Parts: sequence; C-alpha cells; structure tokens
Amino acid sequence: MNQNLKKYFAEFIGTFALTFAGTAAIVTNAKTGVLGGVGIALVFGFIVAVMVYSIGHISGAHINPAVTIALWLGRKFNKKDVAPYIIAQLLGACLASLFVLNILGNDLSIGATLPKDGNYIQSFFLEIVMTFFLMFVILSCAIGKMEYKQFAGWAIGTTIAIDALFGGAISGASMNPARSFGPALVSGNFSYHWIYWIAPITGAILALIIYRLIEPNSKK
Repeated sequence: MNQNLKKYFAEFIGTFALTFAGTAAIVTNAKTGVLGGVGIALVFGFIVAVMVYSIGHISGAHINPAVTIALWLGRKFNKKDVAPYIIAQLLGACLASLFVLNILGNDLSIGATLPKDGNYIQSFFLEIVMTFFLMFVILSCAIGKMEYKQFAGWAIGTTIAIDALFGGAISGASMNPARSFGPALVSGNFSYHWIYWIAPITGAILALIIYRLIEPNSKK
C-alpha cells in the first residue's frame, strides 16, 4: 500500500472508530440508561484521544471534514489530499453506522445529531462555538510547538468531552460533518442536517483566523 493510501485508510479507520464508539454509546444508553450524558461525552473524548495517538503519525488524525478543510485553507494541508480525506472520513462514518444499526439497533436514529426541540438556531451557533474550541486546540497542540504535540491526543479528546458535556443534550455536539452524516444516511433521518456541515466548517475556519492573529509563528 503506498503512502497516500495508508493516510486515507488511516482516516477511514479513525472516523469509523469515532462514529462507532460514540454512537454505540448513545444507542446503548438509550437501551439501558447506564452511561448517561457524562458517560457518552467521555466515550467520544476517549475514542478521539486514542485515535489521535494511533493514527496521528500516519494521517494527522483529522477524522473530521471540518478540520481537513480548515487546515487546507490555512495552507497546512495539501490540496490534493482534501477530497480523498473527506471521502475516507464519510465512508468510515457510514460503515460504522451500518455496524451500529445491525449490532445494536436503530434507537435514536443510530445516534443522529438533531437540534433539541427543533431549535436549529440555537444548535447552529452552539456547533460553531464548540467546533471553534476544538479547532483552536488542534491548531495549538497538534501543529503548534513541538513540546505540545505529545499531549495533543488528550487535549483534543478532553475538548471534545467538555463540548459534549455542555452541548450534547442541545445539538448532539457533533463538531464533525462525517460523524453526523453516517447516522443520518443509514437511518434516513436528515432533519436539520445542514447545521452539521455549515456550523462545524464555519467554527473551524474562525478558529484558524483567530489562531493566526494571536500566534504569528504558527508555522513552526
């Protein structure tokens, strides 16, 4: 397998793991009630942390189209890899959702992200803010100073867990178009799905802009 295919396959695996573990936690909690909101948030945070350490050295562990797009716009990622990364991420999320459906069932539309009570405006802006936090931490730790990189996985995973703790019950705390697309496609529930593309990409780009303003030497 050539180096490019290795990177794309790593993104596929990472996004599969994120979507499977996270949505499996949601469905399991719907069936048993054993995890609760805190448990679900921790599952999302932990799986991202371990994936960053598992595939970060191979693909950068984007596992999120919003991250890939923002890094490309910030000239920190090769243009030719943008489409293959996003395709790999979407395929990984869709396969994960198929697994969850067939293993655990269709509870809560396989963990689909939906605005609470249909309040799409609230969820839209919440997703922007949460993705801003996530992308800001990615820029600061994962591609910032070398001494911070060894803590990148836990910093990113912790950010996702924190976001999920305060935002999960409102918007689903997606921050990731692929994570939302997989369950939406497999369950057939695309209600308000546009939120989970536009808001995360917007939040990630805003984080890139702000990070550049306060860290002029961000390329080092």
